[in-house]
Amino acid sequence: MSITFKCEHCGKKIEAPDAAGGKWGKCPGCKNKVYVPSKAAEDEGELRLSPIDAEEEKRRREMLIEEARLRQEIMKETNVPEEGVQPRKEQNETKAGALSDAEIELGVIAYLRQMADGDLEEAERTAKSLISSGNRTVKILERIALSEIPEPEIMDIPQNVLAGLIKGLRGKFK
Repeated sequence: MSITFKCEHCGKKIEAPDAAGGKWGKCPGCKNKVYVPSKAAEDEGELRLSPIDAEEEKRRREMLIEEARLRQEIMKETNVPEEGVQPRKEQNETKAGALSDAEIELGVIAYLRQMADGDLEEAERTAKSLISSGNRTVKILERIALSEIPEPEIMDIPQNVLAGLIKGLRGKFK
């Protein structure tokens, strides 16, 4: 048996062996990279998808942005010491001048945003500022990577691009 499909670039009908299912190959017609569907996907037929409700998606984004704004406000309020009271050290702060977890998280998000926007020089400066926080930064990176819903500031970055940026920043800590 073989898998039969059409090239999404030129429309040429292509036959591939069953073993090629789920892999990438080159179209013999136009030489573009094509995905060979798996045999199971071919047998199942077309998957019916429903359209995205644009209004619901807009409300969801607005709620996430508002949540992030409120979270940042709360973080600012908790970092402001009362008059006459000595500011307490963050639980994870190990030495004077060390970044708090909230500052590390904001730095990581800033780095990811800068990289996605192509601001490589600024992203490199941000990464250097995070290096001194070592394992704490790595833990925050892992939490962001495993998060089902990304922070609103980085929500528009495609998931695979975001994963690559996180992997790249994590590699700086080895």
